Amino acid sequence: MSSDEKQVAPRSLAEALRAKDDGSLAALLRARPDLITPVPTDLTQLATRAGTRASVIRALERLDRFTLQTAEALAVAPEPADRETLLALLAGDENDPAVVGAFPHALTALREQALVWGPDDRLRLVRTARELLAPSPQHPSPTGLGPTVAEATSGMSPGRIQEILTAAGLPTTHDAVSAVASLTALFTDRARMADLLAAAPPDSLDVLSRLVWGPPYGQVTADPASRLRWLLDRGLLLPTAPGTVVLPREVALHLRAGRAHRDTAPLPPAVEPAATHRPQVVDTTAAGQAYTSLATIEELLKDWDEGGPTVLRAGGLSVRDLKRTAAALDLSEPVAAFWVELAYAAGLLASDGEADERYAATPAYDEWLELPAAGRWTRLATAWLSATRTAGVIGGRDTKERTLSALGPGLDRSAAPEVRHRVLTLLAALPEGASASPDSLVARLHWERALRGAASSDDLRARLARWTLSEAESLGITGRGALSAHGRALIGAQPSAAASETGTETDSGPGDKLPVHHHRHHPAPPPQPRSPAELASAAARAGKLLAPLLPEPLDHVLLQADLTAVAPGPLQRPLADTLDVLADVESKGGATVYRFTPGSVRRALDAGRSASDLHAFLSEHSRTPVPQPLTYLIDDVARRHGHLRIGSASAYVRCDDDALLNEIIADKRSQGLRLRRLAPTVLAAQADPATLLEGLRSMGFAPAAESAEGDVLITRAHAHRTPPRTAPEPVPDGPPPPDTTLLGAAIRAIRAGDLASTTPHKPTAAAPGRNGTLPRTTSAETLATMQAAVLTGDTLWIGYVNAEGSASQRVIAPIKVEGGFVTAYDHTADEVRTYPLHRVTGVAELADEQA
Repeated sequence: MSSDEKQVAPRSLAEALRAKDDGSLAALLRARPDLITPVPTDLTQLATRAGTRASVIRALERLDRFTLQTAEALAVAPEPADRETLLALLAGDENDPAVVGAFPHALTALREQALVWGPDDRLRLVRTARELLAPSPQHPSPTGLGPTVAEATSGMSPGRIQEILTAAGLPTTHDAVSAVASLTALFTDRARMADLLAAAPPDSLDVLSRLVWGPPYGQVTADPASRLRWLLDRGLLLPTAPGTVVLPREVALHLRAGRAHRDTAPLPPAVEPAATHRPQVVDTTAAGQAYTSLATIEELLKDWDEGGPTVLRAGGLSVRDLKRTAAALDLSEPVAAFWVELAYAAGLLASDGEADERYAATPAYDEWLELPAAGRWTRLATAWLSATRTAGVIGGRDTKERTLSALGPGLDRSAAPEVRHRVLTLLAALPEGASASPDSLVARLHWERALRGAASSDDLRARLARWTLSEAESLGITGRGALSAHGRALIGAQPSAAASETGTETDSGPGDKLPVHHHRHHPAPPPQPRSPAELASAAARAGKLLAPLLPEPLDHVLLQADLTAVAPGPLQRPLADTLDVLADVESKGGATVYRFTPGSVRRALDAGRSASDLHAFLSEHSRTPVPQPLTYLIDDVARRHGHLRIGSASAYVRCDDDALLNEIIADKRSQGLRLRRLAPTVLAAQADPATLLEGLRSMGFAPAAESAEGDVLITRAHAHRTPPRTAPEPVPDGPPPPDTTLLGAAIRAIRAGDLASTTPHKPTAAAPGRNGTLPRTTSAETLATMQAAVLTGDTLWIGYVNAEGSASQRVIAPIKVEGGFVTAYDHTADEVRTYPLHRVTGVAELADEQA
C-alpha cells in the first residue's frame, strides 16, 4: 500500500462507513435491521449504534460458524492485524486450502456487517465484538487461547522477567517493556521455539499438550514439580494468580502449528439424504396427509362448536381438557396440542370473551369451511409457516417454573418461522423425492447460526428443526419426509436441478446412495420477508398443484341393513353437515361409517327436520335402497317425538295423553325430577327445562322443548361462535429487514444528516467553530445571509429549533425568502421545505471546497 493510500485509511468505524457506497450501506442495514430502527441522524450515530453490545451480539448470533471463527481469530490477533496474519490463524502452517478458499467470503461478510473495518493491512474488529470474543479469565475464548505474554506479565516484577530471559537463553535488557518484547519475539519465532522445546523434558511437554487446546489455565503448588519448574523458569507457563498458571497465547499458537481453532469449519456440512422415493409417491402421500389435516381441524372445531373447554384463569387449556380433546380426536396429547394451536394461529378458534369464558370456533371458521379443500389447506399451511407460537414447548416450564399450556401465554418462539422456512429450503435443495437425515439437518442449522446454541438435542433451533419435520409431515407439506411439489411452491422454491428419475417402480432406503453436493462457503442469507402479494401468489400456486391430488367430494353414501351408512370418500358439505346431525360417526379411515340411533334421529328432529324430510334425504343420497329397519327407526322416533312438551315454570311437562303422564309419575326414575300434577295434562318439575328434557329422554321418552308461546323449539347445531377475532400476531425476532423503499429513504436521510454534521463552514465572529454546537447569528445577519444565498445559489449550514423545542442542524440551499419564512432545498431531508426565520438559531456559509 502506498503512503497516499495509508493517509486516507479510515481512523474509525464512522469514517469507514462514510467511505462506503449506497449499495454497501443498504447491505449493512438489510443484514442488521436493528440499526435502522429508528433511522440514525448521520453516519456517526450509525457507527455508534453498530458498536452497542446488544446490536453486536445480535449480529454475531447471525454469523455462520466459519465467519464467527474468523471473528474469533481476529479477536486474538494483534490489533490492527493484516490479512495474512488473520488467514494464518485460520489456515495454520499447513495452509488448509478449504480455509483459504472460504476466507475471502467470511472476511467480506464481517466487513458488510460492520463488525470488521479498515484496509487489509490494518484490520480491526469492532471494540465491543473484541471484548466479547477475546480471551479473559471470566469469559474464555472459543479458541481456547489464553492471554498474550504482554498481558500475562503485566503485574510481574522487572527482576523476575529478566530471570526468565536468562533461563530462555536471551540477553537481559534495561527495562521490562523491551524484555517482554524480546520474549514475545522468541515465542513467535518458529525455529527458535523448536530449538527451545527440543531441550524440554518429556514430562514438561506432556504438561503443555494438556493445556494447548484449552482451557489454558492450570493449578500449581507453592513448590512446583521439576517438570513445571522448567516451564515456569522459561516463561512457557506464566503465573496469573497464587496457585494458577497460564499458557501464553504465543506458545499455544506455536504448539498448534499456528491455528487459532482446533477444528475449523470452512464448508457447511452437507444435508445427507436418508431415503429417496418417486416424486409421485411423495406428492400423493403429502396430499393424503393434507386432506387428513383438514378433517382433523374440522373434527376438532365440530367438537367445540357448542362451546369448547373453559379458559384457565391464567389463559390456555387445562391438562384435563387437552386429554379429553386428544381422546376425542384419537391422537396423542402433543399432536392434539399442535392441531389446537394451528387452528388458533389460523384464526379459526378463540375465546368467546363471555363471563364463563370458553373456547369456540370463530366466524372465520364458517368462511373457511366454504373454501375449496386446497384453499383451506393453504390457509393452514401459511399460518403455520409464519406462526411464532410453538406447540412443541407445551408441557415444559417457563422462566418462572410455570407449566406452559396449550393456547396459553409464553409459547412464542421468535426463531420458529425462520427455522421452519430454512428446514424446508434445505429439503428443497435435495433431489426431488429425497428425505433428509434429521441429524445432518440439525448440524447444518447449527453451522449456519453457530452462536444460537450448542449442537445438541437441547438446543432450541435443533428442537425447532425436528418439530418442523414432524409438523410438515402432518400438514402434508412433506410426504415420507421429502418435500412435495406443492410444499416447494409454498416456500417459493424452484424444482430441484438434481431431480430423481420418476420411472423407478420401487423406493430406495437409507442404504441407497444419492449424490451429495458439497458447496463452497456460502452461508445462508437472512430470510427476506415476502410481500402479501408474493405470499398470496405462492399459496395460490401451491393450492393449484395440490387440488388435483385431493379426493373429489362425493354426493352419496351406501346405506346398510344394520343401521349404518358408509361414506366411501369425503362428502360434499351439505351432505356431510346433515349426516353429522342424523347419525353418529362410528369409525374413520379410507371410508367413514355412520350409525343411525334413536338419539341421532331425535337430534335431527330437534333440528327442525320432519320424518318425511329425512326419508327424502336418504333416498336422494343413497346409492342403495333405504333399508326397512332404518325407515322403521325414523318413523318410530318421529311418532313419539314432541308428544311431551317441556317449558319453564321452573319447568313443566304437558301432554294431551294423561295416561302417559301417569306413567311418568309412577316411574321411580322420575323421583329426582320432583314432578307434581298441576292439571290432568300438565306436570310441574323443580328441575330446569334442560335437566327435565335429559331426564325424560334417559327414561325412554322423546319430549320436545317449547317456547313461552307454545311453539316447538328447534335446536340448531353449530350455533355457538365467538365475536369476530383476529389471528394472533407473530412475535418477530427483532426488527424485520427493511424493504427497498425504506432503505433508499433511510440512506438518503443518513447521507444528508452526515453532510449537515460534517461539512466545514466559514468561521464567523458569532460562530468561530462548530465544536458540536449550533451556529449563532443575529436575526439581521441571518436574514442578510439567506437573501445573499438566494442570489448566489450558495449552500448554508443552519441551526433550527422546531415547535417541540428540539434542536437540529441542517444544510440548506435557499430558494426564496419572504414573509418571515425561507423556502430551501434541505439536503438533510432531501426535499424542499419552508422554515420560519425566527426558529433559525444562526447561519454559516460552507467552506469553499465544500460549497
